[in-house]
Amino acid sequence: QVQLVESGGGLVQAGGSLRLSCAASGRTFSSYAMGWFRQAPGKEREFVAQILWSGGYTYYADSVKGRFTISRDNAKKTVYLQMNSLNADDTAVYYCGASQSRWTITTAPKSYDYWGQGTQVTVSS
Repeated sequence: QVQLVESGGGLVQAGGSLRLSCAASGRTFSSYAMGWFRQAPGKEREFVAQILWSGGYTYYADSVKGRFTISRDNAKKTVYLQMNSLNADDTAVYYCGASQSRWTITTAPKSYDYWGQGTQVTVSS
């Protein structure tokens, strides 16, 4: 089992940057593909980015491609989301998820087995 704790959210002006972290517990972090999702009020949880178990392959939603970067440090059991050029549409609660399908790129929340509690990102315009 994996427990996930996100951090790094906050209030930032449009055009600014934030770096989110997701720290995992458990001995098998490298066995999981990791993803970031976000959920704005009144909207469904949407895919943001994913990184496979080795860190060698990443995939992004079109809305964040070129602005966000996902990375992971398996030794530290942590996955990161560097967010640049933020705009008001990026305002949401951001969640990290762990998927046992570590070789598979998937954008569906139901494919993730474990979730963190979320961290709020608010971008002021």
